[in-house]
This record gives sequence, structure tokens and C-alpha cells, in this order.
Amino acid sequence: MDRVSAFDEPLKKLLGGATAKVMAEHLDLHTVGDLLHHYPRRYEERGRLTALADLPLDEHVTVVAQVADARVLMFNNGRGKRLEVTLTDGHGRLQLVFFGHGVHKPHKELLPGRRAMFAGKVSVFNRKMQLAHPTYQLLDAESVDGAEATEAVDAFAGRLLPIYPACKQLDSWRIAKAVDTVLPSAQEVVDPLPPALREGRGFTPLPEALLKVHRPQTKADIAEARDRLKWDEAFVLQVALARRRYADTQLPAVARRPTPGGLLDAFDAKLPFTLTEGQQKVSREIFDDLATEHPMHRLLQGEVGSGKTMVALRAMLGVVDAGGQAAMLAPTEVLAQQHHRSITEMMGELAEGGMLGGSEQGTKVVLLTGSMGVAARRQALLDLVTGEAGIVIGTHALIEDKVQFHDLGLVVVDEQHRFGVEQRDALRSKGKQPPHLLVMTATPIPRTVAMTVFGDLETSVLDQLPAGRSPIASHVVPAKDKPHFLSRAWERVREEVENGHQAYVVCPRIGDDEDDAAGKKAKKKAPEEDGDKRPPLAVLEIAEQLTKGPLAGLRIEVLHGRMNPDDKDDVMRRFAAGDVDVLVATTVIEVGVNVPNATAMVIMDADRFGVSQLHQLRGRVGRGSAPGLCLLVSEAHEAGPARARLSAVAATLDGFELSRIDLEQRREGDVLGQAQSGVRSSLRMLTVIDDEEVIAAAREEAVAIVAADPELARLPQLRTALDALLDKEREQYLDKG
Repeated sequence: MDRVSAFDEPLKKLLGGATAKVMAEHLDLHTVGDLLHHYPRRYEERGRLTALADLPLDEHVTVVAQVADARVLMFNNGRGKRLEVTLTDGHGRLQLVFFGHGVHKPHKELLPGRRAMFAGKVSVFNRKMQLAHPTYQLLDAESVDGAEATEAVDAFAGRLLPIYPACKQLDSWRIAKAVDTVLPSAQEVVDPLPPALREGRGFTPLPEALLKVHRPQTKADIAEARDRLKWDEAFVLQVALARRRYADTQLPAVARRPTPGGLLDAFDAKLPFTLTEGQQKVSREIFDDLATEHPMHRLLQGEVGSGKTMVALRAMLGVVDAGGQAAMLAPTEVLAQQHHRSITEMMGELAEGGMLGGSEQGTKVVLLTGSMGVAARRQALLDLVTGEAGIVIGTHALIEDKVQFHDLGLVVVDEQHRFGVEQRDALRSKGKQPPHLLVMTATPIPRTVAMTVFGDLETSVLDQLPAGRSPIASHVVPAKDKPHFLSRAWERVREEVENGHQAYVVCPRIGDDEDDAAGKKAKKKAPEEDGDKRPPLAVLEIAEQLTKGPLAGLRIEVLHGRMNPDDKDDVMRRFAAGDVDVLVATTVIEVGVNVPNATAMVIMDADRFGVSQLHQLRGRVGRGSAPGLCLLVSEAHEAGPARARLSAVAATLDGFELSRIDLEQRREGDVLGQAQSGVRSSLRMLTVIDDEEVIAAAREEAVAIVAADPELARLPQLRTALDALLDKEREQYLDKG
């Protein structure tokens, strides 16, 4: 078997069809290389039991524990049977439960005093932590089938038992067996690191690192293997990014320098306030980039309300001054319409170029969305192709083939994470030469993530809030444990409205027919199996309850993504005008909605949202001079990870701190964002949040190597690794970043 193909060998050949199918479908592992890079999540020591007290709720876990007692209970007048087994680690306890026909075998095997590995999903039933129908493997030699137990003990002869990320269909010890089958192939792997770099940094050779990470004899083996494998991931990724940046510097672009005394100067002259120091600094960085003859690729990150739109607008005006056009791409129609409204308001008569009463220096600012009428759309398309419109704001309707520009010079993408990479690329291809690109996000991104996810973009950060923004107080409302807290939350909303302010109530789902079909499916689960699951709260139901109950008499409206765009716009306009007291909405209000008079927000089922999403939503209140209030309502278990997440959001308004917490909690996830790449992440060992030094050092080495040899002609092994790690799709993803 040649050195490359050992890693590419399909698992089906070595493990058989059934196991390979489960691995492909549930763990996304297809080749020998995939399985060798599926590293243990942690290691248990043979003689030690797992600490049961701090198991994470709703996660698939593997534990080593001892049976304390077991008993069979009858229910349904003796028709149903249930086996309850209590496990202990000497301190905490954990309940196992088996139903129906699944009772017989464990009842014979799980006797008090027995030790075993158990795998299942942690849930809460009657306020106790439990695993329902776990799989298990006995670890003591006195088990019923002596041969099987001896084999189990031999398989884990080392003191350290590797515990793999597993799934319901395939538990950790079966994955360990499969790894044993493919481990010999690790000897034939190509080492991607240039020999000088490997020796200079004293790294273990790759075959040895793979052996030590899967079958360590000592804890030192694990540390040594991890150091090496982390470095590989960081380094290969940084080389790919460095090559992208290098290629971008080779692309031509038109330099766009604003005309003195032109549109930008006229706009600055009529601003009623001065820009913050941060805005001035970031604007200088952007204008320096725009003045060069290769495309700007810049990421602008700033907290909600830090004035990113103002910075982007000035960049767009500068490009129009220089004879080009600028396009701003927004993720939703509501947001595109709002950007259009706020930009035309900020510009005043400067947005009416060529119109009666418009300014001499002005330009046309057009809106282009999918739901526009035919006539308005035709006019907008005409304004773009003739160059009459200097600025266009739209949704992905901008990307359609029909849309032609006169001379597209700058693309501004709002809320990067909502856009597929292909969409941005399609818009970029509309320029005669590649246009400059400015990507904006209100989700703060820690430096290491920016270096990894957006490693081909230069980064600018706006970290000051403009004057006049008010503090926001946030509190968790435990609706289940303390129902009177929820009653008090509605009283607080009423008080805000009585003081002349407005409020949002946010729910995770809409509650119409399409939604309900999914909800009913969720409800069908056997009540025995599913402790406290219910469908997430819905906008339409909550709006009705509030209208009849705690907020009766207030003007309540709903807003969600399936409404007709004109109705959505009408509701938003009336809310902005103060004609609606309480807006019950889905996360359509997450970005860009600006109503300074809205001071309170109640987020229902807040544990169903991610940290950065909660932070974004909260940024909708406290936008005026009155302080903001955000109440996070949750029925989540007090000790669970969901409540910890909410407490973290309530404790700080610092988005960078929260994004760090978010990453720490989602570390099993794909750092490169599944939605962005659509390809499995290459990061297995690297936790972007903890490995800042590794990433920074790898970036430095990568930049030096690419500068000396952009094609990597002298490093064929590194090229091979790059091709394997960044298969074509991921390479394209980086291409378009």
C-alpha cells in the first residue's frame, strides 16, 4: 500500500459494511485517515471511577462506575416492567433505567459491586440525573461470559482507557476496537512538517504521535502526542490561509480615493456629531486599503451599536466619489429595508442625486429585494447598470444574473455568518475587476478565532460605544422553580410601557401550521423516555396569552419571518413610531432593528438560544437615553449547562468575553462554522480558544514558508497534507472567505 493511499483507504474495506455505514452516517468518518484523526475526548484510568456529580446534561457520555443496587419495578397495573439501577463513584449517584424487553439481560448482569463502562445520554427525570437504556460493557473478570470480559480487560490493558466522541449507534469501546484495526496504517502516514521545523521545535514524528494519542501508556504520551497534533492542525490551516492572502495580493483592483470637496466631505460636513476615536481609526485603515491596487479584504467587528454602519457608509461614499459603485448585502429583507431607510435618512438630500431637490454632489441610493414590485425592480436595475445609483442595498436578490453594475468598486457584507460563501463570491464576480470587500459582524470574535476563521481577512475592531448609549441590566428568570418571578417580569414590562417606553418579547418559534407539525412529532415520544421535553414556546401562542392575561390592554403585535414583507414592514414602522407597546417576535429582530424607545426585552426559553445570539438580541434595548432591561426566562435545570450559559450572559455586557464563553461551551463544534464551509472541520485537536500561542506561532512559520515558496514546490509532503486536509471544497471555502 503506498504512503498516501493508506490514509485514503475506505473504512468499509477494513471494518465491514455495517460499522462503516454507522461511522459515515453518524460520525462523518469515511476513511482510515478520518478514523485516526477521531481522537479520544478524554482518558479514564482503569482503577478509577468517573465523577458522576458533574456530568453535563443532554450530552452523550461514557462513564466508568460501580453498581450500588438494582431493582425491577412494575407499572401500568403490572403490564409494564422497568429496571432501575443506581451507579456510584463513591460520592455521587446516577440512575440507569431500562424498560420492557430490555430489562432481562442487565437484570442478570448488573449486580451490586459490578464495575462497567456505561454510555448514554444524560437527562433529568423527577429531578434526578439518569441515563435511559444505556449500553454498557462489564470491566470485571467475574462477568457472566468470562471470555468476553477477559477480552475487554485485555483491550484496555493500558491503565488509560480512551473515551471517544461517540453516538447512540456506536459507543466508545466499539470505536476503540475499530481504531485498533486501523492503527497499523498509521506507520505509513506522510509527515507534513518540513524536517527543519519538526526538529527545531522538537516534535514527535507523526506515526508515533498517532499511536500515543490512541493508545497511551502514560499521561506524558498524551501530552506529547497532543502537542504535535495540535501544531499540525494549526500549521496546515495557517499555510492555506497564508497562500490565500498571498494570492489576493497578486490580484488587480482599481484604487478608489475620495475626491476632495466631493460627496464624502459634503456628508461629513452635515454630521450632527463627531465620530468616535475608534471610528476615525478604523476609517483610516479602510481608506488606506481602498487606495491600493489590490482588493481590500477587511473584517470590521464591533459591538451592536458601535457605529459600524456609519463607518461602512463613509467607505461607500468614498468609493462613489472615486467614480465607482458600492453594494451592501444584508441577510434579510427587513434588515435591507432598515439599512436603506437609515442610510437615506443619514444622507438626506445627498441620497437624491439627479432628482428634483437633490444635491449636486448627491447620488441615488436604491433598494433591491426579492419581494419588490416589477416596476420598482426594473427601475432599480436600470439605475445600477447606468451608474445612476452609486449605492445599492439589498438581499441576495443582488446576486442574481440579471443584476448588472456599471462599475462595482466595493462590496459590504453585513453579518457575515448569515451568508454562504458562494453568495459573496457571486457578488464579487460582478465587478470588472475584483471589488474591494468589507465584511461586518456584530458578533465579537476572539483574536485566535479571527486568525483561524477569517485568517485571510485583515481585522479592524470598533470597541467603543458612541455617547448616549445606556447600560442594560440582565437577569435570569427561573420560570419553573420560581413562577412568581415570571409574573414579576410581566409587571416590569407593564411598568416600562406606563413610563412611555416599549418592549420586545422574543420566542424561539412561530407557532403556525408548519411549526406545529414539528412540535407534534416531538410530543409523540414516550413520556417514560423523555423527562421534561416540550416544544419551544411560540410567538403566536405567547402573544395570545399575554393579550388575554398579564399584558391585557396593551397594544401587542407579532413579527416573524413567514409574514408577508409588507406586513412585516408595516409592523416595524408602527413599532418604531411608538404605535405598538409590545412586539412579540422571533429572532428576525436580532440584527439591525433600531428603536431607541424600546427599553425592555423578555426572551422566552432563553436556553434555546446560543450565547452570541442572546447578546445580539439584548443589543436591541438600551439604544436611547433610558436604561435597558433584558430578562432571560428559562425552565432549564438549575445545575445544567444551559443555566450556566444564561448566567454568563446576564453577568457581562462584554461581547468578547461572551464569545469566549460561547466557544468554550461549543468546543466539540466545528470552529469553522458548518454553515460556512459545508465541509467537515479540519480542527480535531485544536481548541481555538486555549491554543492562542500555537496558532500565533504557526501563523508566523506559515507566513515565512509561503513568502519563500508560494507554490510549496520544495515541500511536497506539506502540499499532500494540504490537499488531504483542505479537500477541494474547503480550499474553495477559504478562497471565498
